[in-house]
Amino acid sequence: MKTRKSFTIDEIAAIKPNEKIALVATINDEGLPHITLLTSLLALDDTHMALGEFSKGVSKEYIKYNNNIGFCILTMNMDMWRGKARYTHSAKEGPEYEMFNEFPMFRYNTYFGINTVHYFDLLEANEKERLPLAAIAKAVIATLCSKWAAKQKKDPRPLDTPGFELFNRLDALKFAAWIDSDGFPKIVPVLQAKASDSSTIVFSPLAFREELLQLKEGTPVAVYALTVKMENILTRGIFKGYRRYAGITLGMCDINWVYNSMPPVHGQIYPRVPLTPVKDF
Repeated sequence: MKTRKSFTIDEIAAIKPNEKIALVATINDEGLPHITLLTSLLALDDTHMALGEFSKGVSKEYIKYNNNIGFCILTMNMDMWRGKARYTHSAKEGPEYEMFNEFPMFRYNTYFGINTVHYFDLLEANEKERLPLAAIAKAVIATLCSKWAAKQKKDPRPLDTPGFELFNRLDALKFAAWIDSDGFPKIVPVLQAKASDSSTIVFSPLAFREELLQLKEGTPVAVYALTVKMENILTRGIFKGYRRYAGITLGMCDINWVYNSMPPVHGQIYPRVPLTPVKDF
């Protein structure tokens, strides 16, 4: 896949609207991948990007802990750009701050607007992609036909019923992220991914095959699922490699962590976090 170090004028315009899916992959303080939906992400010019923060989440802390990020932007007409960038600084005022707060999504929001702008240097961007719908359809069918054979019977069970159902909805989009060999998070669409049970995510590598086959057994991987209604959930676990189930090759991820990505309250779902009393107001 061809890459370059800048966006074209047409690409800058194409990824500017907030009506898009924009995912940012970060690295947490344990060196593990994390994925966040940040639709405000855009290109300021050919080599610089920015995003506006309007709700508090851990991803903004992670970009300051490790300033290497990966991104995936999918527009309403299914054009897609992916790449890598490096966080440089943040600001609570200035022309970009004013620009973000003039967008209809934030200007007319009754409850909150953009409070901080985070800036990035673009390091690498893929040329515009189109989702390979035929390959994705084959991968979905292959996954559906064989995921039952990959079902595991074990406790505990990280995914609750809503999370399990979300991963198995036909209209849910899924994306995987892991730390690439250059130290940057890499995002790859895995729309074919399904939950074979409440602790396992499986997928056929028939779509995005070249990239998915680079994923090595034992690699920590995050898998993010969302719907057009912005229902979403993030899981993380260990990639267990590719094996044949019912005669079909599937990749398997053992889930060991689940995170609620939906505002207003982001937070870890599994392992369960003990409740603590509020002492400071």
